[in-house]
Amino acid sequence: MAVASGAAPAVNVFPFRDVRAAPDPVLEAGPVAHGPLPVPLVLDNGSFQARAGWACPGPDPGPEPRLQFRAVCARGRGGARGGAGPQVGNALGSLEPLRWMLRSPFDRNVPVNLELQELLLDYSFQHLGVSSQGCVDHPIVLTEAVCNPLYSRQMMSELLFECYGIPKVAYGIDSLFSFYHNKPKSLISSGLIISSGYQCTHILPVLEGRLDARNCKRINLGGSQAAVYLQRLLQLKYPGHLAAITLSRTEEILHEHSYIAEDYVEELQKWRCPDYYEDNVHKMQLPFSSKLLGSTLTSEEKQERRQQQLRRLQELNARRREEKLQLDQERLDRLLYVQELLEEGQMDQFHKALMELNMDSPEELQSYIQKLSSAVEQAKQKILQAEVNLEVDVVESKPETPDLEQLEPSLEDVENINDFEPLFSEETPEVEKPVATVQPVFNLAAYHQLFVGTERIRAPEIIFQPSLIGEEQAGVAETLQYVLDRYPKDVQELLVQNVFLTGGNMMYPGMKGRIEKELLEMRPFQSSFQVQLASNPVLDAWYGARDWALDHLDDEDVWITRKEYEEKGGGYLKEHCASNVYVPIRLPKQASRSSEAQASGKGSGASGGGASEQA
Repeated sequence: MAVASGAAPAVNVFPFRDVRAAPDPVLEAGPVAHGPLPVPLVLDNGSFQARAGWACPGPDPGPEPRLQFRAVCARGRGGARGGAGPQVGNALGSLEPLRWMLRSPFDRNVPVNLELQELLLDYSFQHLGVSSQGCVDHPIVLTEAVCNPLYSRQMMSELLFECYGIPKVAYGIDSLFSFYHNKPKSLISSGLIISSGYQCTHILPVLEGRLDARNCKRINLGGSQAAVYLQRLLQLKYPGHLAAITLSRTEEILHEHSYIAEDYVEELQKWRCPDYYEDNVHKMQLPFSSKLLGSTLTSEEKQERRQQQLRRLQELNARRREEKLQLDQERLDRLLYVQELLEEGQMDQFHKALMELNMDSPEELQSYIQKLSSAVEQAKQKILQAEVNLEVDVVESKPETPDLEQLEPSLEDVENINDFEPLFSEETPEVEKPVATVQPVFNLAAYHQLFVGTERIRAPEIIFQPSLIGEEQAGVAETLQYVLDRYPKDVQELLVQNVFLTGGNMMYPGMKGRIEKELLEMRPFQSSFQVQLASNPVLDAWYGARDWALDHLDDEDVWITRKEYEEKGGGYLKEHCASNVYVPIRLPKQASRSSEAQASGKGSGASGGGASEQA
């Protein structure tokens, strides 16, 4: 548990960083984007994060992608009324206040909403500093999903060629680009790729440098489902902090504090030991206010609060006196006007005004005028005296009779005083209690801590055991065994010599050891296999696409030109070492019009002959 200040520091306590995205600057393309040939633009169009940058030829291809932003956008609050327009990626800052407004162009990992996809592309081209007017005069290398539907590719090609006027485009799979980046150059290799991203996990067999699309398998689980699962676990465990356990914070826990257990059941047995739990639990510190109401106030702060309340009460009383003085002055002026009518001899108007005042005689009017005049004079003196006393320090004064003891309170004054009874009850002079007795009996910081224990392994375990969240799917190990069983033994031996792990969901500590353990259990006794983790599982897809673009810059057999798009349609794809397999749509052949006319003629002739015979 967290200890109080002054003692030893707490162990395994981690504050939430709650990182806000900084807005991306609008970069200048500069000489890096211009040369003898237009420099290709490389776009890694991921469902979690989009990455964009230039593929610069030369010995130094340039730094990492210049743009990295979340692939979400939110329409501005006043967009329909001429206010701020849609905001994209890092321009959103913190996602939690806008969580209900966020929109993504992806369904799983396939872009289906091309209006939102256009916003992401606009953001990328603008911040990369594309200077061509009215079009994007650069070849584009774009990543797409495994076995991407033709409709999605058709809509994407239409957007790129018709809206942006690009000269040519090449499509590739992100995990195959990562595989291309990590394999030795000029080597046609085979292997088995395990790619796990934000929405999906894929098992991709590669034979002689080409994807075997018939035996690819997908698991509809990834980092998104793990984050939601972890959020539900923590919200059920800490219902008092329901609103504070946001999806962004659970993603932070997942990315920085979770790991993969090599043996899940054995690891859970370890967590049953109190010493192991105490040593390995991560305590996530939620933000909180260290000041409880009235509990940690010193005597000086209480005295200052009393003085502020007294000054505020004096100001209210002064304002009420001024209002009462104004009303009395108006009433006195009315009575003096009626007295002037009597002095001027206007008896009819005088008696009429006297009846309106509900008075019986001039003597009663005179008596009221005298009383009201003295009350107005006394009120003016009180106001002058209160203005002088307002600046006087009232530390030693008792808060019971500031200025009202000499006035005969009316019913209105009594009601106003009763409104301030809570102030006076708090200020009653009692024996001052020591500060230590009003401090809380529990550690406030420890109350706002999330103890993340077995949740560190339960959330990422779902890709191996989807049944943990009620999904009727096979896990990674079962799917891996299923894919291998579809090949002969010699091909299986070839594939397992290069098991390649890529994708952001493969960055958990212990992931490589877990895959090796699963392969050891499913492979024959004393057989060999090799498991390799990508050098950068998140960015290697972009690096591989950049390397591929530079290696095939002049190869027209891998680029789709505008002419080919117009001739063969948007679903057309040129295959290469990192692409999907092109499966064109085969429509059923329709009978020609001439054959239909002959058939109809034969039918009409036969019917006509029958009619003549009948005649």
